[in-house]
Amino acid sequence: MAPIPDYILIGIALVLVLSVFASKVAERFGIPALLLFLALGMLLGSEGPGGIYFDDPALAQFVGVVALTLILFSGGLYTDWNGIRPVLWQGTILSTLGVFLTALVMSIFAKALLGFSFLEGLLLGSIVSSTDAAAVFAILRSKGLGLKGRLRQLLELESGSNDPMAVFLTIVAIQLIIQEITSPSSLLFFFVRQMVLGAAFGYGMGRGIVFLVNRLRLGYDGLYPVLTLSLVLLTYGLADFLGGNGFLAVYLAGIIVGNRDFIHKRSLLHFHDGLAWLMQITMFLTLGLLVFPSRLAPIAGIGLLLAGCLMFAARPLGVFLCLLPFRLGWRENTFTSWVGLRGAVPIILATYPYLAKLPQADLIFNIIFFVVLTSVLFQGTSVPLAAKWFQVDVPEPVRPLYPIEYTPIEGLKTSLRELFIPAGSPAAGKRIVELKLPAGFLIILVARGGEFLVPGGGTRIETGDTLLVLTEEEIFQQVNDQIGRTERKEGTLG
Repeated sequence: MAPIPDYILIGIALVLVLSVFASKVAERFGIPALLLFLALGMLLGSEGPGGIYFDDPALAQFVGVVALTLILFSGGLYTDWNGIRPVLWQGTILSTLGVFLTALVMSIFAKALLGFSFLEGLLLGSIVSSTDAAAVFAILRSKGLGLKGRLRQLLELESGSNDPMAVFLTIVAIQLIIQEITSPSSLLFFFVRQMVLGAAFGYGMGRGIVFLVNRLRLGYDGLYPVLTLSLVLLTYGLADFLGGNGFLAVYLAGIIVGNRDFIHKRSLLHFHDGLAWLMQITMFLTLGLLVFPSRLAPIAGIGLLLAGCLMFAARPLGVFLCLLPFRLGWRENTFTSWVGLRGAVPIILATYPYLAKLPQADLIFNIIFFVVLTSVLFQGTSVPLAAKWFQVDVPEPVRPLYPIEYTPIEGLKTSLRELFIPAGSPAAGKRIVELKLPAGFLIILVARGGEFLVPGGGTRIETGDTLLVLTEEEIFQQVNDQIGRTERKEGTLG
């Protein structure tokens, strides 16, 4: 077997370095990094300076599925269950009924503007119906955008959980077109099987991942990321092979794992976060290579019309109808509608008609690609401005980066937590020895004004301090009630 030429390795390295630099440029000028990754892929393609010919939808779909699997798992790891629980119903309805309503409205526009049949319009609407987890996670987290109430949790929950419904609708639309589904009962069975098996595998594998990481006691720390990576891919593969929804399974598994204690938690979270970024770069570069820019120009007009229909009609209608029972204000509903970013998921789903050899596959793919570009360009760049316009933004508190790491082990009930000292707290101005803290409540560090103090009994607590404490949940809540609850989130540090 001939060795891989050096210039290929150099080329891959340079592309990754350029992608990292592109993310820095995007952050500075307020442009979504995902848009630059796509643009870089197009420049490297056959019609750009790179001249790389790539026209393999099956390979692009495979790369996209693997990448999205790892991105969704990482998103689940960083999803705080206590944070999303109050918005669980809203998020679930948005990610199911909201996706269906968006697809239905878009099918009407596609039928009117493109002359599609109803099923072809439903296919196009289904492909573009879900918001993209990678895009939403990246923009909300990179911008450090603080939002009122539970808006942030709602948006992240919706974007992470609505891909399964979009995949289901896309597959159903294709099977209806080629007449593989012929009865309502088979359609209902397919839906129940996808969601129930996906949820069951996600929950079971999530618990299994935590169990194995804590019990295997591997002799080499570097094998733990290998273990979790393989189990994530296994979760998707088994769920999909047995007829469940693999994307739902990996996202739910990520939530289960991320909200439990296990050894090397912080390092594994960092590993999967970095892997998710690598997957985003790979996925968007691949999809950028797949598109031929010359084919976008003829459909630019119709693409803009459909993008406008999606942003100003289909998405808002779905959001307002779904959130109507929850009595959210019009500002929150409108902002939620605007943060309906489309990203790689619709482009990946747009490869499905190719593989099904549908006659409109090429037109659908180019329209979807154009709609995604429009969405990321206009909606992605204006999210912070929209938050200010609709008065839903709040200052995002800066969490201290502590110089120590805590590794929970099995059988240890204590955990490392943050306790913020608000204005008016009974603890403000007192020395630690005067607080008469219960046994089992140990203050490890005091974060104050960007500095860290190693406390003693005579250390005086001040307003605005953040105490890093080692204690059990019950004792923590007891002390927190005495000192005064904070407005910022307390969470377990892994």
